[in-house]
Parts: sequence; C-alpha cells; structure tokens
Amino acid sequence: MTIKAFLVEDNASIRENLTSALEELAPIEVVGFAEDELSATTWLASNPSACDLLIIDIYLKRGSGIGVLRAASALDRVTKVVTSNYSTPDIRRRCIDLGAARFFDKSTEFEHLVDYCARLDGGETGPA
Repeated sequence: MTIKAFLVEDNASIRENLTSALEELAPIEVVGFAEDELSATTWLASNPSACDLLIIDIYLKRGSGIGVLRAASALDRVTKVVTSNYSTPDIRRRCIDLGAARFFDKSTEFEHLVDYCARLDGGETGPA
C-alpha cells in the first residue's frame, strides 16, 4: 500500500531531499506541497481526504506550522508529523497536544523521520 503524503516545507532543497528519500525508502507518494501556512490550509480544506500523512515544518517564511497543525486537527484519519530545525521541549509538547503523532528535529533526526514513515505501512502511527 502506498501512503500519500503532503509536505509543508518552505525550503526547496530540504523539500526535494525529503521527497526523494521518502519516495525511495518508504512506501510514500508525495502528492503535493505548500511553502506557507495559507497555501497548506487552503489545500487541506480543498482536499481533506487526499493524503494519509502530513509532514509539517514548524517555522515557515509566512505563517507557522502550528497554524497548519491546528487546521489539520479535524483530519482524524491523517497522521500528522511535525519537523523543525529548532526543537525545544515546549514546541514538541505543543505539537503533540495539537495532534501530531511524532515530532522530528530535521537537523539530527532526519533518518528517524524516514524510518518512521517506512513503518507507517505496517500500521504504526502514534508516539514511541
């Protein structure tokens, strides 16, 4: 089974690397992306059942991943994963409280993110 993912990432290089890694190493098809909060929330509102996995960067050039996560909270069947280069315990806790299944620091836990996504096909969703 292929998992459909939507990425919210404003850095084109990171987005391309993440897309390549996920599509090569996990049963993932990236069905779209947004670079800012408004584009992401607009896409989610228009396509509420188009993805199984939402990968959200917290710090965006316009808006915030927190706003995307908040808007996505109604999408119960979608696994929400949050990423950031600046992961503090406060931010991690806030994201989990808003419905994120996992939180990964992109600078130190990138391989854990890919491993987690590879395991989603086996039904894993929640925290470790």
